[in-house]
Amino acid sequence: MKNSREKIIRYYKGTEGESMAVKLVDFAEQALKNQKYKLSGFLTPFEQSMAETISKTLGGLNVDFDGGFNGAERRRAAFCHEDFAGTPAFEIAVIKAEWNGEFARLSHRDVLGSILSLGVEREVVGDIIATKEFAKILVDKKLVDYFVTNLKRIGDAPVETTLDELSEIAPKEERVKEIKATVASLRADSIAAAGFGMSRSKAATEIAADKVKLNWQTVKNAAQSIKEGDVLSMHGRGRLEVAEIRGQTKKGRISVVLKRFF
Repeated sequence: MKNSREKIIRYYKGTEGESMAVKLVDFAEQALKNQKYKLSGFLTPFEQSMAETISKTLGGLNVDFDGGFNGAERRRAAFCHEDFAGTPAFEIAVIKAEWNGEFARLSHRDVLGSILSLGVEREVVGDIIATKEFAKILVDKKLVDYFVTNLKRIGDAPVETTLDELSEIAPKEERVKEIKATVASLRADSIAAAGFGMSRSKAATEIAADKVKLNWQTVKNAAQSIKEGDVLSMHGRGRLEVAEIRGQTKKGRISVVLKRFF
């Protein structure tokens, strides 16, 4: 067990997930010790992949995920001992914050900023579904009363916050566009340019501005190599999956099939 723990933490050392790796390993070990289950906070897709890796590495565990509705991006992980026969309770609720849409234009960022200003950690908040007049906010069930009592303003707009029903949230539907392209190389800037419809220099600029992630980790170098199955995401432009790398064309370029999710 000790060797497995050290191996995991060493693997993620120096990455954006280093501190979360330690926390998730602790959760997993508690589930093994108690032979029950241990629930995490809301995790990013990268952190969810970490939870899966930790579960497989330690052994004797299963891991399940739930974000409150089908298609949720941020989800909680339940590390379950392999002998646990019950069903984990994910303890997720949704609150609804409403405002006058005629006088206020509030974004996802405005909503998240106001929530975090209440002094809570990011991991107690899941997806935020924002419209012109309200936002539905997935949260840790234990904090519902706190949010309903204290979330009274978002930005400069007064809001009314109430408990809502998870069943009222429609499954998330994504549009997918298949893109067949040829690129000079499998560098991050080349793939991003082809998939997001921009010049390579513009893609490199976006990477330098920390707006591009590879498998949910910030791309630090435009020359970073991309492989089949990788996922690139760009702030404001969606997500891009490298579905297939078909090899070189007669002109020496590389043929790829990309799937862009909106």
